[in-house]
Amino acid sequence: MVNPIGDVLPLAIGVMISPLSIIAIISMLLSKRAKSNSLVFLFGWTLGLIVIGGAVLLIAGTQNFSPGSEPSTGASIIRLLAGVLLLFLAAMEWRISMRSGEPKLLTRVSMVDTSTPTKAFGLGLLLSAAYPKNFTLTVIAALTIVQAQVSGSLNITSLSVFIIFIIISSILVAIPVLASLVLGDKAAQTLDSWKAWNMKHYAPVLLVIFLGLASMNLGKGLNGLFG
Repeated sequence: MVNPIGDVLPLAIGVMISPLSIIAIISMLLSKRAKSNSLVFLFGWTLGLIVIGGAVLLIAGTQNFSPGSEPSTGASIIRLLAGVLLLFLAAMEWRISMRSGEPKLLTRVSMVDTSTPTKAFGLGLLLSAAYPKNFTLTVIAALTIVQAQVSGSLNITSLSVFIIFIIISSILVAIPVLASLVLGDKAAQTLDSWKAWNMKHYAPVLLVIFLGLASMNLGKGLNGLFG
């Protein structure tokens, strides 16, 4: 098996840089139910990635992804479609950034400080498993892991790479929680500045991520089909 971690790493970083999720969890950490809501949100976020990626690993894990095979061609087409979707999201983000005022979704997420643990869990699950960028990149990462297999069965290396993907993807959501647990009340000012930065740079950060990952997936998809 060729170790796919080099191909999976950019995808994990793309998931990791998720301003909406960072803003949501910091808002919870600055609320009265900081500990319970933030931990449940983090659990929901991680579970969403595991469910989506794990499902792809299980479904595609028994297929033969040798060059020229039907599964390999299908995976390349999925990469192309992912690249097109990310370009579309980039265009949408550009249009939104040109408007005055904050996007409605950003405003709503920044005001989740009154959420119950159940709502926090649901939001975490939603922002990882159902958010288009994170869903798409997790599917591509799982397909990349499967394609790198020599045999048709999942092995320890495949699962290890998937675990690394989950860990890296969750770093920026987990850091505010860890900062709050370690620093206690002293973390409030730092967390507030992190939230303000993410809200201010929300659109340009996503635009760069969308364009970069769109180019990567389009290139790999075309190479898989015609290379």
